[in-house]
Amino acid sequence: MKKINVVGTSGSGKSTFSRMLATRLNYPYLEMDAMFWKPNWQESSDEEFFAKLDSALSQERWVLDGNYNRTVDIKWVGVDHVIWIDYSFPRTVYQAIKRAFIRSITKTELWDNTGNIETFSKSFFSRDSVILWTLKTYNRNRVRYIEMFNDPKYSHIKFVRLKSPKMAKKFIDELDL
Repeated sequence: MKKINVVGTSGSGKSTFSRMLATRLNYPYLEMDAMFWKPNWQESSDEEFFAKLDSALSQERWVLDGNYNRTVDIKWVGVDHVIWIDYSFPRTVYQAIKRAFIRSITKTELWDNTGNIETFSKSFFSRDSVILWTLKTYNRNRVRYIEMFNDPKYSHIKFVRLKSPKMAKKFIDELDL
């Protein structure tokens, strides 16, 4: 296990799991959102984003946190494991709401040197709400990942589906180092 992509719906806990996994393995932690988002919530062009991603993935070992379906042809070329954080819908929505609420209150910068913070109005009353995004993409992501996990095109990848925090903890605890 050298190159790992952790995927899951927004709010599922993939970043928390990815950081824990990277720490346990002593691998670099790569966050796709940090590569994508520029200051003031400006999006990178695909050209910029793909170049950053390609460069980051040139390392020998890594844990990559993020979905961005349009990057599959880049990130899954050399990946050997894809870990899907597939917690229940109620748990995922609860985590997304809790995280948005805490981030809105603490005004924590999400990615260094971007100034990007979550606000209460953006998180709870905007069409760009991460909570709304979670609600809209949960089922679609599940269908997509089930299809991808069964696609012969990705037979070189070991897929792992973690359905609970208990399973996630067990996975990390039982790693052979």
